[in-house]
Amino acid sequence: MHNIEPFYRWQKYYDSSVDKKSPFFGKEYNFELLTDTIYGYYISPGWDYIGSETLYVKIIFADYKFGCAIIECIGEWNDALHNDIMHLKRNLIDLLVSRNINKFIIIGENVFNFHGSDDCYYEEWFEDCEDGWVAFLGFRDFIHREWRKFGIDCYINYGGDMEMDNWRTFTPQSIIQKINELITKRLA
Repeated sequence: MHNIEPFYRWQKYYDSSVDKKSPFFGKEYNFELLTDTIYGYYISPGWDYIGSETLYVKIIFADYKFGCAIIECIGEWNDALHNDIMHLKRNLIDLLVSRNINKFIIIGENVFNFHGSDDCYYEEWFEDCEDGWVAFLGFRDFIHREWRKFGIDCYINYGGDMEMDNWRTFTPQSIIQKINELITKRLA
């Protein structure tokens, strides 16, 4: 797992370690030393800790004027044992919402499993984004089934045209625009 790195090509547009509004402002990354693990497997030092033993993240883009953040995830999303949604919501999403972010794109290509619990934090997140949205991209089909099983699919947008395998070929602004258009069409 240590070879799986966050997407770095957008660093010319955004770097969370130099963004004064980011919870990771000032963080120094030592790519010579592996320290963080998920289930005993070392992960790349480029991922950021949010308080969870099993889920790490990377804010790969934020635009405070448009109110959007793109967050990439790695690990196992385990709400049942580790309450990962609580860690994500309280330690990252709440701070971004307080900075006027109300549109979230969560990329889950490197989320290898999901264990649901209840939908309370997802509902709260949905309510926090009254004039925005939460879109999940790149999560596996079996995770979609788990979301439906726990009623999480009521609060997030995913699937269909949003399953873009080629998201890395977009600029961050163009992927935000595309997702915004898709969600607007779904709501119309």
